[in-house]
Amino acid sequence: FKRDISGPVSGRQLMTAAELIAQAAKRLSDAGVPEPELDAKILFLEAFHMDQVHFLMNRMRPLTEEQRAQQETYEAMIDRRSARVPLQQILGSQEFMGLTFRVTPDVLIPRQDTETLVEQVLQEQKDPDIRLLDLCTGSGCIAISLAVMGGYRDVTAADLSEAALKVAAENADHLLQERRKEGCRFTLRRGDLFEALKPGERFDVLTSNPPYIPTEVVRGLEPEVKDHEPWMALDGTEDGLAFYRRIAHESKAWLNPGACIYLEIGYDQGEAVSRLLEAAGFCNIEVIKDLPGLDRVVRAEIKK
Repeated sequence: FKRDISGPVSGRQLMTAAELIAQAAKRLSDAGVPEPELDAKILFLEAFHMDQVHFLMNRMRPLTEEQRAQQETYEAMIDRRSARVPLQQILGSQEFMGLTFRVTPDVLIPRQDTETLVEQVLQEQKDPDIRLLDLCTGSGCIAISLAVMGGYRDVTAADLSEAALKVAAENADHLLQERRKEGCRFTLRRGDLFEALKPGERFDVLTSNPPYIPTEVVRGLEPEVKDHEPWMALDGTEDGLAFYRRIAHESKAWLNPGACIYLEIGYDQGEAVSRLLEAAGFCNIEVIKDLPGLDRVVRAEIKK
C-alpha cells in the first residue's frame, strides 16, 4: 500500500490515483466496511485536496514525489476507516439540511432521517417570534438548522454532555453569524433534559432526538455506531422509551398553551410514543413518516 511513493523515483512508474484508491478499497472491503469504493474515493479527495473534476482529469496519471505527504495522510485515513471509525469523524464534518456541521466522537453524527423532524417544524411553524427548545441537542444540528432556515429569533438548545455542547457551540459560531447579527438569540444550556432550564421559562415548540435504541440493540449495532458514537446519545434503556416517558411527563410544565412537540422516534415506536403523549394529556397526535416511508417523528400539541 505504501511501496510506490517512497524512495527514489527515477527508473520506475509510480502508482496512479486510480490504483491507490483500488488498493485502499480492497483494504476497506476486507475490513467489512460498507461501500468501500465510495469511502476510499471520498477520503482520497479529502487527503489530496482535490475536486471531482480534477480527479477525473488526473486519476490515471502517476502520483508525484511532491504528493508523498498527501499519500501518507490518505494512508492514515484508510487505517482509521479500516478500524471502522466513521467516515464523518475522519472528515470531521457531516452535511445536514444543506449545512456543514462539525462532528467529533462526542456527538451523534447527524443523519438524514432527522431532517424529517426539521422539515416538519419548518412546514408548520411560520411565526419567527416563537420560543423554541431543543433537548438532547448533540451537535446542535436540529436547533441550528431551525434557527438558520426558520428565521426563529429565540432558540434554546440543551444537552447533558459538556463535550457535546462544545461542539454545538462551535457549530453555532460558524453557522449562525449572520442570524446573530439579525438579532437571533441562540442559547446553549447544560443539564439533564428540563433540569437545564431556569424556573418560569416557557416555550412554544419543543424538539428532540433523544436516545431511543434499546440497550441490547445498541450492543448489536455496526462498529461505527456502537464503538465510536457516544452511548449516552444512543441508549434509550431497556425498551428504548425512557426519555419519551420523561419528556411526556415533564414537558407540559415548560410549554405554553397551544405549544407543539416534535420527537424523533425509531421506526417501530410510533404507537408507543403516541400512547405516552396521549396519557400525558397531549392532543392532535400524529406520526410522520420519513422519505423511505418509515415512522420517524411524533408530533403533538398542548390544548390552548
